[in-house]
Amino acid sequence: MEIIKRLSRYRNFILSIVDIFCIAIAYYLGTVLITDSVFNFNAYYVKRLFITTITSAVVYQVIFRITKIYHHIIRYEEGRDYVCYIIFCLISSILVSILDAIFHLGTASTKLNILAGIFIGLMMVSYRIIIRYILVADIVNKGIPTINETERKNLLIIGAGNAAHEIIKTINANLKEKYNIVGIIDDNKKRLNLVVAGVKIIGNRNDIIKICEKQNVDVIFFSIARIDNKNKKEILNICQQTKAKVRILPGMKEIIKGKNLLDNLRDVEIEDILGRDTIALDNHNIENLIKNKTILVTGSGGSIGSELCRQIVQYQPEKLIMLDIYENSLYHIELEIKSQYPEMKIEAIVGSVKDEKCLEEIFSTYHPYLVFHAAAHKHVPLMEHSPLEAIKNNVLGTYHVINICDKYQVKRFVLISTDKAVNPTSIMGATKRICEMMVQAKDRISKTEFVAVRFGNVLESNGSVVPLFKQQILEGGPVTVTHKDITRFFMTIPEAIGLILQASTYAKGGEIFVLDMGKPVKIYDLAETLIKLSGLIPNKDIEIKIIGLRPGEKLYEELTMQEEELEKTSHEKIFIAEPIGISISDIDKKIAILQQLTEKEHVDKQELEKIMKQVVPTYNAKGGQS
Repeated sequence: MEIIKRLSRYRNFILSIVDIFCIAIAYYLGTVLITDSVFNFNAYYVKRLFITTITSAVVYQVIFRITKIYHHIIRYEEGRDYVCYIIFCLISSILVSILDAIFHLGTASTKLNILAGIFIGLMMVSYRIIIRYILVADIVNKGIPTINETERKNLLIIGAGNAAHEIIKTINANLKEKYNIVGIIDDNKKRLNLVVAGVKIIGNRNDIIKICEKQNVDVIFFSIARIDNKNKKEILNICQQTKAKVRILPGMKEIIKGKNLLDNLRDVEIEDILGRDTIALDNHNIENLIKNKTILVTGSGGSIGSELCRQIVQYQPEKLIMLDIYENSLYHIELEIKSQYPEMKIEAIVGSVKDEKCLEEIFSTYHPYLVFHAAAHKHVPLMEHSPLEAIKNNVLGTYHVINICDKYQVKRFVLISTDKAVNPTSIMGATKRICEMMVQAKDRISKTEFVAVRFGNVLESNGSVVPLFKQQILEGGPVTVTHKDITRFFMTIPEAIGLILQASTYAKGGEIFVLDMGKPVKIYDLAETLIKLSGLIPNKDIEIKIIGLRPGEKLYEELTMQEEELEKTSHEKIFIAEPIGISISDIDKKIAILQQLTEKEHVDKQELEKIMKQVVPTYNAKGGQS
């Protein structure tokens, strides 16, 4: 190792000498082939051989210096570099013949020059490959210590395309001490037993479990960027049945430019396992609704509100007004949007929907055309402990926003509602239900079109179980599930927001749009999936602990009430719940009752539940404990 370090100081000089030696050997071999004699050359051949070797050495060295061959780091060279070396040698051999024709140097024939050029190129490539494999295999370059074979992770790669090729090259160049690639999986039967970058294709998706057990696979890299959700879900579900940690290459749109593909690999998210299909939107209609308009989003710092802002700016509004009481989250979304859309007119305002003076100032200044009302307290158990705050923010806050929209004749108001508003068993759900009633009642007497969009849980949102489970797994468990049979509807945040915008284009006023959330998911199964995707075994490596339903929590969520009938829209994922008749005078009375309730110094639980039942007849405080 010490000798190699010393020699590396004279690297370029040594390589030049070796290349000149290759030139001499090549011309000698070429002469042997042409004369059919090994040693018995006459003086003429010896003289020509000497002149040719000297001339070629000069020409080759000039070409090599111009093309900067000696600047290449041998351990990182690859096939295209080797092809270039052979081409440079052929060019040099032709130049030798041209110089001889011009200056009559007395060098070898063109035939011998070209033959020697091929030999020189092959010898250069050969000795560089040998050096490269010595450096990589023994990991002696820069004094990196050899890693014990048992410390390397056995790696299985899924997909035999360009991505796999790039990943294998990166591992071979820099991470051979970390990964031992056992093989590649590909569903194309014609590719079985073929080789990608030196790694053999050893089976298809049906062989994954068997291969993982036989080869003790520690890590699986899913390297297919272009794949439909159905096949992706099926393959990942098979991977779940192994003990391997799974990492996945995101879609082409998500791949970060400038990074090698290995760095783009990420942990598998629950969205990958749910396998929800990409939703088609009528972007033209959404653009007509938003473009060159002033749009206000309340609660714009939250998970729903911030994604609304991200998608709205794509449709070129004249101005985006972002309102949120929490300054930190508002600052982050403002910074993000301004960095991506520096020309966009954005106003980030710290304020509360409970503050009527703040709302008056915003509407009188900016006169928004559309209002998306996402501001709300949404955490069910917390609102059970702080019910008056839920009423103040969710009900009275929404009441203020609705009234100010009516006063300034906003074109359309869109309430972001929840499936917890259906037959609510929690204070939070009950407050959102009265907001829906408010929307339908106000629409009957206002020029503003008031609508609501109702949907279930969104993945990775603030308060979602998915981030909680991930954190619990990271900490070594236990993962806490409230009930083994509890189910929830799930949708990705971008998917939900896209459908909210689409539903807004269908609005005529008074509708409660209900989003198709797909099939409900068992939370216990969700916990098991996340543990398996982390390369761990549920209830062995990580315990799943049942802790019982929390206050206000339902075992099953619903998207519609019994008396509501769903009407189809032109989008297969969006439905309209049949309006339930309620007058604005009834709403005003209910709001007055709740206003008085919040002004009391103390309200006991029974009194609160009685009043909420009076205001929201479908509210059942005991329903969540069944």
